[in-house]
Amino acid sequence: MDTDIEIRVERVSQLFNMLDPFPFRERDLDPEAEAYIVAWAREMPRRSPVRIVVHLPEAEAAKPEARGLPEALRHYFVDREVAVAGELKELFRIGRLSLAIGCAVLAVCLGIAGLIGEGAFSRNLAGFAAEGLLILGWVALWRPMEIFLYDWWPIARQRSLYRRLAAAEVTVRGTVSPA
Repeated sequence: MDTDIEIRVERVSQLFNMLDPFPFRERDLDPEAEAYIVAWAREMPRRSPVRIVVHLPEAEAAKPEARGLPEALRHYFVDREVAVAGELKELFRIGRLSLAIGCAVLAVCLGIAGLIGEGAFSRNLAGFAAEGLLILGWVALWRPMEIFLYDWWPIARQRSLYRRLAAAEVTVRGTVSPA
């Protein structure tokens, strides 16, 4: 079942950020237009194809910008997908670095805790210090585990959503303006 995201505008330029100096097909979407499209796409079943239908007045739909709209939207969402994929790659890089640091901190803490247990400290103080170091070592692993278990899901979902939007069929329909 195809699902449609319907957009009604008076001019193609309303969909794009007019402050963006790039040529039309490389221009960023207007933040409100992107938010609208992405919000509707999020509500759709994940496995269903997406179709974007842009309704324009007949005269505007006949312009070259309107014919270039499918390519401009595809280009924009491919760029967004690539950017989000880069964010995911960076998150995993940070996760690997954090894991290495966390494992090193845990090893040092366990080593010191073992030495404290053999030292000349009172039994209660040594136990307190050893347990504190053990907790510190495990806390050092908290962030990498959070990254690898939870933080990457929303980013991967966003990347998938942009991939679906980049593959969306874009149709431009001319409408007769009410007189």
